[in-house]
Amino acid sequence: MITIEDYRRVAPPGAVDIVLRLAERMRGRRFLHLSGGRFGGGAAEILQPLVPMLTDLGVDAAWEITGGDPGFYATTTALRAALGGAERLLTDEALDHYVEMNRLNAKKLALEADLVLVHDVQPATLVGHRPAQGRWVWRCHFDCSRPSRRAWTFLRPYVNQFDAAIFSLPKFARRLGIPKYVIAPSIDPLSEKNRELSSREVTQILRALGVAQDKPFLLQVGPFTPAEDPLGVVNAYRLVRKYYNVRLVLAGTVDSERESVETLAELREAAQHDPDIVLLELPPDAHLQINALQRAATIVVQKSVDEGFGLGAAEAMWKGKPVVGGSAGGLPQQIIYDVTGYTVHSVEGAAFRLRHLLNNPELIARMGAAGREHVRRSFLITRHLTDYMALLIHLTR
Repeated sequence: MITIEDYRRVAPPGAVDIVLRLAERMRGRRFLHLSGGRFGGGAAEILQPLVPMLTDLGVDAAWEITGGDPGFYATTTALRAALGGAERLLTDEALDHYVEMNRLNAKKLALEADLVLVHDVQPATLVGHRPAQGRWVWRCHFDCSRPSRRAWTFLRPYVNQFDAAIFSLPKFARRLGIPKYVIAPSIDPLSEKNRELSSREVTQILRALGVAQDKPFLLQVGPFTPAEDPLGVVNAYRLVRKYYNVRLVLAGTVDSERESVETLAELREAAQHDPDIVLLELPPDAHLQINALQRAATIVVQKSVDEGFGLGAAEAMWKGKPVVGGSAGGLPQQIIYDVTGYTVHSVEGAAFRLRHLLNNPELIARMGAAGREHVRRSFLITRHLTDYMALLIHLTR
């Protein structure tokens, strides 16, 4: 059982003591999280360690999940995509059904708390059924700065019923009639995805995945979708391969969306003609495998052209790896240019930076060390916990 004391060996000096002092001030307050599921997605991955940590600190914390039928989940998925700027069909009937399902959820869930944090889209309309007491905050984990008009016209009246909203970056936010706060997401350094692994464990896991360690390899972890630009990574690798004998490993998940299926088909065709392009289709819970891949990689790539916060960069930097990433979403906030890695805007730019790093092994080591320290200071769960508790204390004083 991991406790808050275990984080003293990885968090910045004094970070755990601040958490403990804030926890003392939170005694007697109830903190409720509402989300659409316990697994999959950034919100769930953050809440899985965060809620037990709050409980371990003596805070009255709970996590409730909304339920629904296939129509409910299809609508909330489409609404989430539309809020991110994608074109999705959102009929009046589908949106009415979404609202009705949350009306039924409100009858089943214990919604009484001093502070209720509502994560993303699925539980958002529950705010219309909030109890008279308590403060409600909408926690938006994605970029909704350029939503479709239809999606935002529907959701905005609900968002404005909250007492405040939290966004991961200032540029992700929308103009609202309520206070807005910025809290960056975080990684849990003691989770399966980020905990220390021995070289033997790494070797065993890579052997099971079929990834040889006979040469340096470049790694990108992420869904096989155009937003992650895995085909751009393949093209950058081909430019690098003219000068360096390296392997490319692309590890990710696949969904049933047409663009994902088409991207995977193109990647398979590329890999078919090059044995040094390795495609790994991983389940959403392949945390240990991702951990091992990131630790074994020479350089990690995150060449996203459309991204949320993109915590994969922080995960890689925590393992001491430089990151060559796109400039979308939260990647520029994580990748300090020429210190922890490089942000790039093209295939040629990515290839140039990869070649530069491969030609300077000491730079790889120096950037890796700087990246780990940057994550320690800014993106660990102890900082995230501090931000949430400080906000709760502020809003319920």
